[in-house]
Amino acid sequence: MSTVIKLEQLKKIYSLGKVKVEALKGVSFEVEEGEFVSIMGPSGSGKSTLMHIIGCLDYPSEGKYFLANQDVTRLSDDQLALFRNKKIGFVFQQFNLLPRATNLRNVEIPLIYAGIPFRERQKQTLQALQDVGLSHRAQHRPNEISGGEKQRVAIARALVGNPSIILADEPTGNLDSKTGQEIMNIFQNLNQKGNTIILVTHEREVAHYARRIIYIKDGLINKDEVLV
Repeated sequence: MSTVIKLEQLKKIYSLGKVKVEALKGVSFEVEEGEFVSIMGPSGSGKSTLMHIIGCLDYPSEGKYFLANQDVTRLSDDQLALFRNKKIGFVFQQFNLLPRATNLRNVEIPLIYAGIPFRERQKQTLQALQDVGLSHRAQHRPNEISGGEKQRVAIARALVGNPSIILADEPTGNLDSKTGQEIMNIFQNLNQKGNTIILVTHEREVAHYARRIIYIKDGLINKDEVLV
């Protein structure tokens, strides 16, 4: 398998007035194609900052980040956005769905931005909803479905552009334990089909759905554990 993500001594420093906060203090690791990795740590450990950099939503202050052999730290904002949209799908704890739009429309949005023609958009969108078992809810709106169904719509939106990498930030945080298990089973199935999954969580039970757990504390990797 080839390396899809490579971090080299990443640092992230925020300036809060005259105070400088070092959120990441030199993080290095690699993720191979098809891996399922959990990033685990307490609040303030730097895991969300790390996820934002991996997701090309932010730049590191120092170090290098290679995504699919491309040094993304050298890309402009526009180049970074284009590269991100091709390679990465996002799933968030808060779902981030448009409340007045149908589920079909919510899933379709990335394809609209990508300039995909209408007929092809409809085909890909319905397929993505079918893949998460929600094709029968296509014309419903987010306020008409459960929390678990909202997260399924969010996963369908992440999948619709056929990204090779799925980033999930606390995807079960707003769900009950049974629904959370169902969502994690979807991630496992996606991984079995070839998607690289990187999951941020503070829940040990959720982290153990992955095959590898990277523990982060105080901006540094504390442990990198491969699960049997």
